[in-house]
Amino acid sequence: MLLNDHIAVITGAASPRGIGRATAELFLEHGATVAVLDRDREALEATCRELGERAHAYVCDVTDWESVQGAIESVVARLGVPHTLVNNAGITQPKGLLEIEEGDFDAVMAVNLKGAFFCSKALMPHLTRAGRGSIVNMSSVSAERGGGIFGGPHYSAAKSGMLGLMRALARNHAADGIRVNAVAPGFIETDITAGKLTEAQHRQIRESIPMQRTGRPLDVARICLFLASELSEYVTGEVIDVNGGMHID
Repeated sequence: MLLNDHIAVITGAASPRGIGRATAELFLEHGATVAVLDRDREALEATCRELGERAHAYVCDVTDWESVQGAIESVVARLGVPHTLVNNAGITQPKGLLEIEEGDFDAVMAVNLKGAFFCSKALMPHLTRAGRGSIVNMSSVSAERGGGIFGGPHYSAAKSGMLGLMRALARNHAADGIRVNAVAPGFIETDITAGKLTEAQHRQIRESIPMQRTGRPLDVARICLFLASELSEYVTGEVIDVNGGMHID
């Protein structure tokens, strides 16, 4: 197992068919203790019951600094200093530029970008003192190709901002023993996309992907596992695409 005696924090992991949930399951399979952060208390507690005794629930709104700081301090006090943070919490809106209101823009930026910033800031002092750690930002192919299927321009901007944040933290904290990387998924079959497309639309998407299939949450979770483990101990400041060839740079 790759994560024995490992403590991980994963945000936005209460969705049954989400990337965060799949990442938590895989980390647990590899021996980790997982702190699951989400603002939906009912879904969060149900998720941790299903995941088992090494999954711990922490209600947290990643857009609120006091909520984030309190959750991280609670994790450290109860479980110890985490080894890995996966900034997975995110929302999207399939709106064009002229449809996006100020509130839409602020909401997407707050959950995706400010949330990653707050969680990284709250945990960084603990990682620095420990002299080790890995942070994984969940970006998107939308950040690299200027849009996707479900994300508008504000979503692309937020996910691009996560890449800039990742690179800055990687550069600034490498000497502290902290690695910071990002994952950029393509079209992944999650609760966000479920029921939103017709079979014809699904077929068109599959045919546009060189590997001829859409992604699964586990495809992304496996890359998070790699970035959390010692297998990637000399990797920092990098973006790993998980899109079946949808975007090849």
